[in-house]
Amino acid sequence: MKKKIIFIVNPISGHHNKNHFPNLVESSIDKNKYDYTIVFTEYANHATELTMKAIEDGYEYIAAVGGDGTINEVAKCMIGKEQTLVIIPFGSGNGLARHLGLPFKVEKLIKDVINNGKKYKIDTATMNGVPFISLAGIGFDAMIADYFAKDENRGFLTYAKLITEKYPNYRQKEYTLIMDDKTTIECKPFFVTFANSSQFGYNAEISPKASVQDGLLDVCIFKKPNILEVPIVATYFLAKQIDKSNFIDIYKAKKIQVFRKVDEVANVDGEPVEMSKDIIVEIKPLSLNILLQNN
Repeated sequence: MKKKIIFIVNPISGHHNKNHFPNLVESSIDKNKYDYTIVFTEYANHATELTMKAIEDGYEYIAAVGGDGTINEVAKCMIGKEQTLVIIPFGSGNGLARHLGLPFKVEKLIKDVINNGKKYKIDTATMNGVPFISLAGIGFDAMIADYFAKDENRGFLTYAKLITEKYPNYRQKEYTLIMDDKTTIECKPFFVTFANSSQFGYNAEISPKASVQDGLLDVCIFKKPNILEVPIVATYFLAKQIDKSNFIDIYKAKKIQVFRKVDEVANVDGEPVEMSKDIIVEIKPLSLNILLQNN
């Protein structure tokens, strides 16, 4: 009996034109195995609405076609459910897809993952109840996510421009972190990232040893480098060895309480979300079904 799969496509994610996407699916998918439907999102959070309807309509596989924000909109409806997520990276940074080692050529992904892949379970997490799949954060990266969301341009160059513009005048905030009700850290970092997967995107790994199947979040407390140290930090990031530098401390925890002095925006899977000053971040072990390569 054929399985039902729906492709939920964000037409404005990243730089890629999605008009040819239906043809790529038609030419690559195993029609003996799948009946498929393709739908395009039309407004913010439409992917979430389409996912909820797809679950009601009995689709077994739901493919998010876009970036980390699109993946979040789709996947958050599937946490704890029997449906299986498929990721087709068409965004800007594509951090989760890179962490998972997914192919970026659509035809290859369809053949290797959809036609011949294997179902796995991965961890997800929440920040004050808001689900995230890859990472969440507070501080400088959350501010950049906010500015990026408001910018008309997408892509790496826009990120780089915003970081360059905002870095000199950014003032760190004081945070108190309590991990698993036993370890307390007082800090004034550049940013704090709660990493389920290893990277922001663009192959910039904030926690190279992070795993989406270990039942733990990597709590990455990043110190602000001075202007002369920025090239050193960039080198560590490019080498995927930032965890070996003196700029970051990484802890592992299942639950993190964060106390701040004011309400501020947070970065949730690359998207800005307003958060109260007190935050609880929690892992949800093996709570999401996902289709990956069979290896």
